[in-house]
Amino acid sequence: MGGIYDEPELYVAACAYRDVPADVAALLRWWQRYHGDGLPDTPRSALELAAGPAEHARLLAARGLDVTALDVNPVMCAWARDQAAAGLQLAVAEADMRDFSLGRHVDLAITMLNSLCHLITLDDMVAHLAAVAGHVTAGGLYIIELAHPADCLTPVPRTSSDWSTQTAAGRVTVHWGGPRDVIDPVTQVINEHVTVTYQKPGGAVRTVTDVVPNRFWTATEMTAAIRLAGGFTTVARYGDFDDDLALDAPGAWRLILVLRRTAGDHDQHPGQHQGDTGELA
Repeated sequence: MGGIYDEPELYVAACAYRDVPADVAALLRWWQRYHGDGLPDTPRSALELAAGPAEHARLLAARGLDVTALDVNPVMCAWARDQAAAGLQLAVAEADMRDFSLGRHVDLAITMLNSLCHLITLDDMVAHLAAVAGHVTAGGLYIIELAHPADCLTPVPRTSSDWSTQTAAGRVTVHWGGPRDVIDPVTQVINEHVTVTYQKPGGAVRTVTDVVPNRFWTATEMTAAIRLAGGFTTVARYGDFDDDLALDAPGAWRLILVLRRTAGDHDQHPGQHQGDTGELA
């Protein structure tokens, strides 16, 4: 994908409203609560899919995990490699999240920021879930963050399409979709118009515009895709990274699924998966 995804600095600035340390704390807390028997209280390894600038992957690596960040965009992969601090156990794989093979298992897999919206069809989603299941240790977790269904199914969305954030490197103003971008009722795809304006100290201004197609996934569709793919059981659903916010709570603004890897016939060695092996660095 190009456009805003070819502009890592602007993308990072646009997402600077996120509290990445709090997100990671929740991921590790849920690991302790839901991992299978025989696994340690802290995961040994992790995989971030559709990682982009790999902010969550880098923080997990800083916590001592052996981490792989996977993304299909070579520009984002290069940025992630450049940002990785010396001494971190962080590999970057340039690969398609629907079909990849890393040749190893991980305890914890994550996909953040509604990145699964880029999987447009049910076949895409099932292929992705099967590929991830082939890489997660039995009893390990796959934690997925999606947009809340209320954003598309209610008159008043849970999230804003316009925001502005002051960062140490300047101010970023974002318009991402909104009422003029209408969902296709058949495909459930929205072509979101994106404008990101970044003003650095001293007055230098950059603006990037893009049109980003994404698929709206309902909770029941995700349940069906998980069953079709096999290998995972849903053990928890949340409406935020706060444990106390249920998915159906009025303030819920995300659909977060905690999946646990089951053992069985679906198991495969990741080296036997047929697909893009990616580029590790």
